[in-house]
Amino acid sequence: MTSGNFVHGGAVISCPHGGRALSTAADGAGAAVRVDGAPVATTADLFAVSGCPHSVGGRPQPCTSVRWTPAAGGDAVRVDGVPVLLDTTAAMCFSAGLVPQGPPVVASVHQGVCSR
Repeated sequence: MTSGNFVHGGAVISCPHGGRALSTAADGAGAAVRVDGAPVATTADLFAVSGCPHSVGGRPQPCTSVRWTPAAGGDAVRVDGVPVLLDTTAAMCFSAGLVPQGPPVVASVHQGVCSR
């Protein structure tokens, strides 16, 4: 069984180096379902990272994106058939060259009123 809190537009997500990850899909499938007025994030949403200071050998190699990997199986919570993101959903931050940089940090997600 899948468990965790919904990731929504009000969640604070960062890369492991402190860069901020924001959803670039404001009108995705989760837009129809809101938590505290913010749309629920789904696997259809893209997350871009900005402000990552990571470097390797003195050369900048910042995180630029987050990719989420929902659990396989039919028990995922879905919105319009698309799995929603939970704070427990597996994910990885990547550089522009798609080099894995580590998992994102999802701050405690306040759960409020869910509406559709």
